[in-house]
Amino acid sequence: MIEDLEKLKKTAKEYSNNLANLGKELSEIQFNYKVIENVTEQYWQKRIGEFKKYSEKGTEYYTQAHALMNLVDKEQSGLFLLSISKFRQMGLKLITNMEDVKQNPSSIKSKDKQQSKWSKELREKLIETSNACLHQEMDMNKFFREFYEKHLKNILEENETK
Repeated sequence: MIEDLEKLKKTAKEYSNNLANLGKELSEIQFNYKVIENVTEQYWQKRIGEFKKYSEKGTEYYTQAHALMNLVDKEQSGLFLLSISKFRQMGLKLITNMEDVKQNPSSIKSKDKQQSKWSKELREKLIETSNACLHQEMDMNKFFREFYEKHLKNILEENETK
């Protein structure tokens, strides 16, 4: 029993260190979900690339958080895994919307009086999807922080004092 607890603590510490490293990498990417009314195709191509990189690293980060959670509570980690899946789906939708804007960059201008209904809907869809991704990520972070405080903090801190 004591061996199992020591193994759990060691594995949790390893996963926690991996998570911290991924968190640093993710913070260096610094993707901002705010929609900018830039009308150049190059801007949107760059933005799509940045989000893909951020999304990939974010998925890696959240998958590592899931693995850490799974050590102590399979049910809660399962719920978190569903959140990761939802984040990926929303990210793919955001990429699709950005691709559509890239094809018609002038559609993003909100001040254009001659803007078509399609352009307005595209802009609204992009903003809505971007906000949904942001809020999903915020919810996932909150869920993990609360889980960490309740289930993991003591295990990891005990490991450090030895």
